[in-house]
Amino acid sequence: MIDKDKYEKHLSNTLAEVNAVSPSFCVAKWKQVTMHLHNGHTHSCHHPGTHLVPLEEIKRNPSALHNTEYKKELRKQMLEGKRPTECDYCWKVEDAGNAKSDRIYKSADPSWAYPHIQDLATRPWDDNVDPSYVEVSFSSVCNFKCSYCSPHISTKWMEEIERHGAYPTSTKFNNLEWIKIKEQMPIPNNQPNPYMEAFWKWWPTMYKELKQFRITGGEPLLSKDTFKVLDYIIANPNPNLVFSVNTNLNPPNELFEKFIEKLKIIQENKCVERLQIFTSAEAHGKQAEYIRNGLDYAMWLTNIERIINEVPHATVSIMSTYNIMSILSFKEFLADILHLRLKYRNTALLNHRTPIAIDIPYLRWPEHQTPYLITKDFLPYIEEQIKFMEDHIETGHVDFSNAYKGFHDHEIYKLKRIHKVILAELATPNTNINTNRKDFTLFVDEHDKRRGTNFLETFPQFANLYAEWKML
Repeated sequence: MIDKDKYEKHLSNTLAEVNAVSPSFCVAKWKQVTMHLHNGHTHSCHHPGTHLVPLEEIKRNPSALHNTEYKKELRKQMLEGKRPTECDYCWKVEDAGNAKSDRIYKSADPSWAYPHIQDLATRPWDDNVDPSYVEVSFSSVCNFKCSYCSPHISTKWMEEIERHGAYPTSTKFNNLEWIKIKEQMPIPNNQPNPYMEAFWKWWPTMYKELKQFRITGGEPLLSKDTFKVLDYIIANPNPNLVFSVNTNLNPPNELFEKFIEKLKIIQENKCVERLQIFTSAEAHGKQAEYIRNGLDYAMWLTNIERIINEVPHATVSIMSTYNIMSILSFKEFLADILHLRLKYRNTALLNHRTPIAIDIPYLRWPEHQTPYLITKDFLPYIEEQIKFMEDHIETGHVDFSNAYKGFHDHEIYKLKRIHKVILAELATPNTNINTNRKDFTLFVDEHDKRRGTNFLETFPQFANLYAEWKML
């Protein structure tokens, strides 16, 4: 059981330790990496954008999938106390007031980050560092077209853009020209992929040192390499590894059944320390299905329960990327999560009080879907959501007999800080706010035209705002 006071003290200690290195130091830039092998891009921490890994660097050393020269320059900036521009998500949170950003939350992680603070502070900035937290995307194949996603991440998006072109926003949302300029076009599956080759060369060495390994996508269950990793883990157990898979939990049934069976073997043979399933939703019912085009919300909830029932030692973590379309039904969504927590809470297992976790970052890109486009009239929705979470707060650290019945303090804090960021934006609006609001109406109009959806029927509370922004 997590002790709230101890956790807060640990966060405070982490803040002091990283700031003693420098006020912009973050362990994630060294020890965490996401590799998009389908287009050769990489980044450390999920907030900054990606950058292309030069082929000449991985020819010299496969670990350049993580240790690029570009990333080393950012590490140098952090050690010197300079703020890398790409890390503005955290700078915005920290500048909004006395708030802890993900720079602190990530650096505080006791398994892959916190133990390395002092070592990293003394190492040369241009060292090659072995990551302890790795995320990898093998393929962009996906059966969803989420509203804030991109053709270089989803083949469904790619098919739509190749057929209809970019969306008619001021930014030409999801235009392939920009993706080509950013060098993010996926390598076709039928062509040699040097990034995939470098990964599998590095994999046996990397695997031994990993604390956390996470497969993302696209939709990972549509990639044969995901099942190759599962089979490797079954053949080569790693008892120190937390193994995770991102999935939309809406794959074809036969692949989901195969996935469940592999997880059962890994669990029964204790091949890893822990199994985690990451999935995403940020609204309720039809509104969730509008945001995440392709989603069957009822199936999503059912498959969460299947994971919990059939792989009982796995945890399910829900990533809720809070955006402008989350605002209206997020309370109902939270009620569904609370229902699952109450149904499956387990007071007998230490550190497993509930198999369901939730993380609530806010959407930054595309700017026409950010939550801080709203007017102050919609703030009561967010305040009601915060109140709902506080009314159902986790109480295990106060009264064990009444434990495991709600939301954790740090989860509530994530939503509170979104509210704080929105208030700050409303006080000093971005100079492009009206353009972004107009773009939002252009986006949903085109969305409805292409996909046969109906924004105003799905989000009727936005009718007046939509009409006002349409005239901007």
